[in-house]
Amino acid sequence: MRYLSRQRNRCIRQNLPVISVDCKKKEKIGLFKNPGRTLRRKALEVLATDFPSDAKGKAIPYGIYDIHHNEGYMVIGVSHETAEFVIAAIRRWWLEIGSVRYKGCRQLLIQADSGGANACDSWLWKVELQRLADEFQLAITVTHYPAGASKWNMIEHRMFSVISTNWAGIPLVSYETMLKFIRTSKTETGFYCLTHFDRKKYQTNCKRLFNNSIKAW
Repeated sequence: MRYLSRQRNRCIRQNLPVISVDCKKKEKIGLFKNPGRTLRRKALEVLATDFPSDAKGKAIPYGIYDIHHNEGYMVIGVSHETAEFVIAAIRRWWLEIGSVRYKGCRQLLIQADSGGANACDSWLWKVELQRLADEFQLAITVTHYPAGASKWNMIEHRMFSVISTNWAGIPLVSYETMLKFIRTSKTETGFYCLTHFDRKKYQTNCKRLFNNSIKAW
């Protein structure tokens, strides 16, 4: 944990980009109960069950939190949480924000937990990272939080908690509703969040294809 903190502070002092990344809890789109309370004139009726078959779709929210500037960026996917999807989200953040804000910078520090599509032992994650580094000529450093310490990841309590509080008690009846609540998530310390809707279908079982290609080679 001290090493993670030292790496983060070193990059911030040098005005280098430091992002905290993670995938938020997947949400079912539809008239489902959302934990929390909200003030309204009339009670809103929701479904008594939360079967996936009743959902209009599935939302996969992947977040990128710029620690130095206290700014969030959320990409909403509709298919699967894969390494390709994760890197596509980081790539879009770099194109729209990172490359402009940190113009001329050739280093990037990514802090993530040890599970999910950005797991420390995922070969697909590492391959996609290398492609991203080659495309933009970036020296990318990744530091993973140890197992069981994912809640220490700064995106959890500086970004995800704010978004969850903003839509607490309100059913996410559509993708547009979800995007609206993300964009309007703000704090008194200046945090705000941008968002993008990714409609692309990402292929699964890429690990098997990757292993087969290595054996064939």
